[in-house]
Amino acid sequence: MTTSASSTKSRVAAISIIASAGMATAKFIVGLLIGSLALISEALHSTIDLVATIITWAVVRVSDKPADAEHHYGHGKLESLSALGIIAMLYILAGGVVVEAFSRLRGGVAPVSVSVLPFAVLVVDIAVNFWRARALHRTARETRSQALEADALHFGSDVLGSVAVMIGLGLIAMGYPWGDAAAAIGVAAMIALLGLRLARSTIETLLDRAPDGVTEAAAAAIRSIPGVVDLERLRVRMVGPVHFVDATVKVPRTYPIDRIDDIKQKAQRALTEALTDADLSFTAVPVAHDNESVRERIMVIARNRGLAIHHVTVHDLGNRLTVSIDLEVDGDMRLVEAHGVSQELEAAIRDEFGPEVEVDTHIEPLEPELPQGVDADPEHAVAIERALTDFAAAGGRIYDVHHVRVRDTDAGQIVNFHCRANPAMSVIDVHDGVDAIERAMRRAFPSVKRVISHAEPGV
Repeated sequence: MTTSASSTKSRVAAISIIASAGMATAKFIVGLLIGSLALISEALHSTIDLVATIITWAVVRVSDKPADAEHHYGHGKLESLSALGIIAMLYILAGGVVVEAFSRLRGGVAPVSVSVLPFAVLVVDIAVNFWRARALHRTARETRSQALEADALHFGSDVLGSVAVMIGLGLIAMGYPWGDAAAAIGVAAMIALLGLRLARSTIETLLDRAPDGVTEAAAAAIRSIPGVVDLERLRVRMVGPVHFVDATVKVPRTYPIDRIDDIKQKAQRALTEALTDADLSFTAVPVAHDNESVRERIMVIARNRGLAIHHVTVHDLGNRLTVSIDLEVDGDMRLVEAHGVSQELEAAIRDEFGPEVEVDTHIEPLEPELPQGVDADPEHAVAIERALTDFAAAGGRIYDVHHVRVRDTDAGQIVNFHCRANPAMSVIDVHDGVDAIERAMRRAFPSVKRVISHAEPGV
C-alpha cells in the first residue's frame, strides 16, 4: 500500500469520526425530547457507526504496515477482524431495538411529540450520511479497504434508517400511534440486512476465498507470458488490498535460469497490471517440449549434472541412436575419476533414450575461465596475419582476412581473426574453409594453441 493511499484512508476515516459524533448526539437528544424509539434507535445505530469509525481509523493505520518477520502477509486481515466486531455490535443493537419495539406495541407508551425539529435533524443527517457514504465508498474502492467499505455500508444504511424514522413520525402525525415502533422495527431490519451483507464478504476474506473473476484474470495474465508452457496450479488470496498469488508454472527445461527469472519478472508485472496490487510466489516446473530434439535433451542431462559438453553428434541408424560427446573436465583430474564422470553421463543418456543407444564420450581438459595472456610481439603478429592471408587465398573460399589479434597465454598462443566469404555459401562450406586455415596455421606455427575465426558475408 502506498503512503498516499494510506494517508487518504486515515484522513477520510478521521473526517467521518467527527461527522458521526455530531449527528449521533443530535439524534439522541431530539429522540429523548420527543420520546421516539425509532429516532433513539437510529441515534444508537449512529453511535455504533461512531465506534466503528474510530476502530476503522485505528485499524487502517496498522493494517497498512508492511510485512515483517512475524506477519509475512502484512497486517491487512486486521480490517476483516474489525469488521467482524462491528457486525456483532450491529446485531446486538438490532435485537435490542426489536425487543423494545414489540414491547411498546403490546404495552403502549406515551405518545411521541411530533414537531419540525426531528424532521430538520433527520434531513441534515440524511445529507451528511449520503456525502459520507459516497466519499467512503469511493476511497474504499481506490484503496481496496474492507474497513472503509464497511463504514460506507453503515452510512448508506443510515440514510435509509433516517427515511424510515421520518415515515414513522409522519404516520404518528397522521394519527397512527404505532408508526414510531414500526419505524424502529424497520431500522432494526435494515441493520440486520446490512450486517448479513458485510458478514458474508468479511468471512469470505478470512476464509481466503478468491474474489470473483480474479483467478481467471491471474491465470490469463500468467499464460500470456512467452515461455510459459502451462499453468499447473494457481491459488489466490486477499490480505487487505493485496492479491497474494501462488503459481506453479511449467517452463521448458532447456531454458537457463536467467531466462526463467525473466519469465517470473514479466509474470509479476502482468499480474500487477491486471490486479493493480499483486504479490507473486512463482514456482517453475521444467518440462520437456514435444518438439525437443535429441541434442537438446542430452544438453539438459549434462546441465542437470553440472557438466560442460560440446560437439554433441547424434545419428539415427534406424533401430538405434549413436551419440558422440566432447566432455570437458578439470585438466588435473585423474583419468580414473574422469572416466567415472563420463560413465555416469553415458548411463543417464541410456536411461533417457533406452539401453540400446550407443554413447561415446571424448574427455578433454576444461578451458580455464580467465587465462592469463598478453598481446604477442608485433612482428610475430604480422607474420601470423600474412600466413592467414596466404592460407585463405590457397583455399579459395575465404578472403579478406582482417582484425587479426595474437595473444600469448600460459597454454599457448591464441589467434583471433575476421574474414569474409561468399554470402551464398552454406555454413558447412564456410566452416570447412576456416577449419582448413586453422589446421594449416597449427602446422606452420606449433606455438598456436587455438585459432578462432569470425566469418562475415562478403559484398
